[in-house]
Amino acid sequence: MSIVRSLKVILIVSLGLLPVIGFADDNDPEQYRDMIKGDINSDFTIVEYASFTCPHCATFHKEFFPYLEEKYINTGKAKFVYREVYFDAPGLWAGLLARCGSKEKYFGIVDLLYKKQHRWATGKSEKDILNELFAIGRQVGMKEGDINSCLQNKTKSLNLIDAYLTNSKEDKISSTPSLVVNGKLITYTGFDDLKIQLEEILK
Repeated sequence: MSIVRSLKVILIVSLGLLPVIGFADDNDPEQYRDMIKGDINSDFTIVEYASFTCPHCATFHKEFFPYLEEKYINTGKAKFVYREVYFDAPGLWAGLLARCGSKEKYFGIVDLLYKKQHRWATGKSEKDILNELFAIGRQVGMKEGDINSCLQNKTKSLNLIDAYLTNSKEDKISSTPSLVVNGKLITYTGFDDLKIQLEEILK
């Protein structure tokens, strides 16, 4: 059994989900959609693969993403696509929470998830983790019943897992955070090295 297949089975079993449903059609509100920031008509596309439970991803979001946003996204040089990686069930729950509200709220919730990662992702039990995630949801104006429905949405969970496995396999993602620029996976040793490479590609 492949690594990705094994991961899929582990996630499905751990979440008590039904057998794989697959991607929904275009009219299905539960269908996976890429979350995009910036000018969708930009010549360059920067895709970030990251896990909400990954400390390195939180550091990236805090220390490097503002640079990426100021220099390339806000200037219209590149559009940014954020793709969630699910190494564990809490990471999937966070993804479901982020997608629970309107698309306009998504990146704001992502900011909060990383800002508060040290609190919710380190919970000693599932209950502790979920309590912190519910608190984040309430902070952005979600009702408790809506949050609960989002976290228990089996169809959406499976669609998110399917999209993650399909996209990460296609882009050869093996660690987080990873950046893919116009289909090319960038290998870097640190933020300074990444800046140099992006400058060369996006010049």
